Amino acid sequence: MNKNKKWIKCTVSGLLIASGISMTVPTSPVSADGPFYNGNETIKNERLHSYEEMVKLLERLDTKSEALSLEVYGQSVKGRDLYLAKFGNNESNPTVLYLTQQHGNETLTTEGALKFIQHLTSNSKEVKEMLENVNILVAPRLNVDGAEGDVNFSLDDYVSGTHTRYNANEVDLNRDHVAREQPETQSLHENVLQRYSPDYMIDLHHQGAETTLGDTDELVSGSILYPTNEEVDPEVVEKSKQLGAVLYNTVESRGFGTLSKYIGGSAQTISRNGLAVEYGIATLLFEMRGMADHYREDYVLGQKSNGYLIKQAVIGMEATAKAIADGSINEADTSFWDTLPESSYNKSEHE
Repeated sequence: MNKNKKWIKCTVSGLLIASGISMTVPTSPVSADGPFYNGNETIKNERLHSYEEMVKLLERLDTKSEALSLEVYGQSVKGRDLYLAKFGNNESNPTVLYLTQQHGNETLTTEGALKFIQHLTSNSKEVKEMLENVNILVAPRLNVDGAEGDVNFSLDDYVSGTHTRYNANEVDLNRDHVAREQPETQSLHENVLQRYSPDYMIDLHHQGAETTLGDTDELVSGSILYPTNEEVDPEVVEKSKQLGAVLYNTVESRGFGTLSKYIGGSAQTISRNGLAVEYGIATLLFEMRGMADHYREDYVLGQKSNGYLIKQAVIGMEATAKAIADGSINEADTSFWDTLPESSYNKSEHE
């Protein structure tokens, strides 16, 4: 691996618009495959929400919206609060959990989640009707310390030096879903998963910037995968595939990207597998293109496509929540999985 030190300072960032202002996205088809980092330009991350900015936004939305209930469900290694945004509390309704940023350098997933939370507090007729039939949980940024670069190890080898995959103890949280030795994963399991018993979960991540569709040279904007551990109940696997079908059809039909089938492991330490086995949750991994920071240059994506990638996350969350609410997810055709091209040149660290 290339671990040459990059003494690069962050400047003004990407296309993300400040919180509270709607994001304008062109209507022409795109594949969200903007420029990747070439080793000679400045990586710009400041316009991404910092932890403090994220908390302020969540608290402001909680104050203005009766639909939102904001909860602190635990603390990180460094003592930062972990937040859960809750919409709906009807035990007779299905519950879906959206989890972002288990890895601190996978930032646009949280930006999308914050936009989604804003949408759910809009008080529109469409949102009100949806929330009558589904409970929605959003856990933005599980790895709050890694996202701040506030860790107990050096980031000198990173391109930007601002975000890391690992938590403050240099542990991959998405390999801690069995042992649960870290406070972040302990809190997620004890105070979210075991308390609210979600029926569905989408775990949003980022992968390398150069992943392609099958044997082609076409860059993908994301990749998806259902649980692959052999102990997962077949019915749970099928429900997971239906969740993937809704997301896939939405992204492909809206022109915001092109998705491939992710090549991922089967270990239960990974949330996609472990949660499906232990709790019977229908889980889906959604990997979006590129990362904000890494010690490998081919993982880092330039910011010109940030807006499209964020929008891809938002429409994916909106569509799956709506399909769960109206029951159409139960009719989703999963046969596309049989022909969905696998990812190629997948240099990303698996999930």
